[in-house]
Amino acid sequence: MNDYLTETITSLERILPRSLLGRSILIIVTPLVLLQVVSAWVFYDSHWDTVTRRLAQAVAGDIAATIQLLPHSANLQQAAADPDIDLLGIASNNMKLALTYKPGEILPNDPTIMRQNLVDRQLASALHDRINLPFLIDSRSLEKYVEIHVQLADGVLHVLVNRHRLFSSTTYVFFLWMVGTSVALLTIATQFMRGQIEPIKHLAKAADDFGKGREVEDFRPGGAVEVELAGRAFNLMRDRIRRQIAQRTEMLAGVSHDLRTPLTRMKLQLAMMGDTPEIAELKNDVVDMERMIGAYLAFARGEGTEQSFPTDLIGVIDETVTNARREGAQIDVDVAEEQLILPLRRDAFRRALTNVIGNAHRYARHQRLSLKKSHNSVDIFIDDDGPGVPVNRREEVFKPFFRLEESRNTETGGTGLGLTIARDILRSHGGDLTLRDSPLGGLRASLRLPL
Repeated sequence: MNDYLTETITSLERILPRSLLGRSILIIVTPLVLLQVVSAWVFYDSHWDTVTRRLAQAVAGDIAATIQLLPHSANLQQAAADPDIDLLGIASNNMKLALTYKPGEILPNDPTIMRQNLVDRQLASALHDRINLPFLIDSRSLEKYVEIHVQLADGVLHVLVNRHRLFSSTTYVFFLWMVGTSVALLTIATQFMRGQIEPIKHLAKAADDFGKGREVEDFRPGGAVEVELAGRAFNLMRDRIRRQIAQRTEMLAGVSHDLRTPLTRMKLQLAMMGDTPEIAELKNDVVDMERMIGAYLAFARGEGTEQSFPTDLIGVIDETVTNARREGAQIDVDVAEEQLILPLRRDAFRRALTNVIGNAHRYARHQRLSLKKSHNSVDIFIDDDGPGVPVNRREEVFKPFFRLEESRNTETGGTGLGLTIARDILRSHGGDLTLRDSPLGGLRASLRLPL
């Protein structure tokens, strides 16, 4: 039973629209359609059925009165010839009935002539009540008239009735107004809902742009009270984050200055102390300390103050690869695009790409960079032929200060921040950095950027 309910809910979710506008319109349309169905049923069951029955009774009463006025000793043609009676004229002028009498004729035994729709049923019921004679109703043969054939004692009376006497025009007016007003109300409601949803879309775009490091200065909260409240909360959050980033950057600049000043004095003092092996080791330690402090500060700073601008991604890749080759990296480039403009924080992305290429260069002899563009993203693949990373530890290498080589020897590895910084930068652009097996036998780093 639970599986059936789950499958039913899943099927309904596939059918239902996914957008807020579509679901809002569905919420409006569903009760509107139900109201129309109920109204149509009530109208059909009461008004239409009642009016049709009364119209049929009126026509049946006119026919019964005409038959009763016929002289018992003469047929209809003789009665028509009598100017004092003029029964045909009375029926035509006052009852809107066209009468024809055919003496000696007998009603055909063909029940298929009667169509048995609502009007036929109501008219047949009324004729049964008013005249106790055999009859047939033919509503198929003529477009504007209904034929009624009544069997008299010496012939058949043919009656032509205009359809307007049996149909109520209010039926069409009712349905016309019902459908017309529904379409008009639905159109107005759709436009209104579209106007209410636009502020939500603007808020979502502003949040997405801010999360990707783009400038969001012209966002103004609007729409319903709740949406406007969410927009104001977003603006307050954005201002708080900017203040925190500015304060952190200023603090880190001070820390950088405070730490590097004594290191500089130490380097000067060591330079004046000669070239003994002990002094050389101390110099190397100072250089390592400078490099580690720079890496730690870069990780904490996170390139947060740089703004995104339209940037040629291919140009940044070429520049980064050229610098890597100068450092001794053997890297092939397979990029078909000549130019690809994306909103990037140029320096931050170049740093991320440099970290990934440098990490591959540290552990592999050969690398290959390729690019793949899809309809909503760009993927940059950096493959190497190194030892790779075990599958169960590929997420751990993104943790700050984590190294597969557990010793802190800088000759066998970095500070453990390169991939962490790279992933943070990619995610701040709305993308991601993942690791998997490479076709070259080593590791593949996939850098994804949204279009």
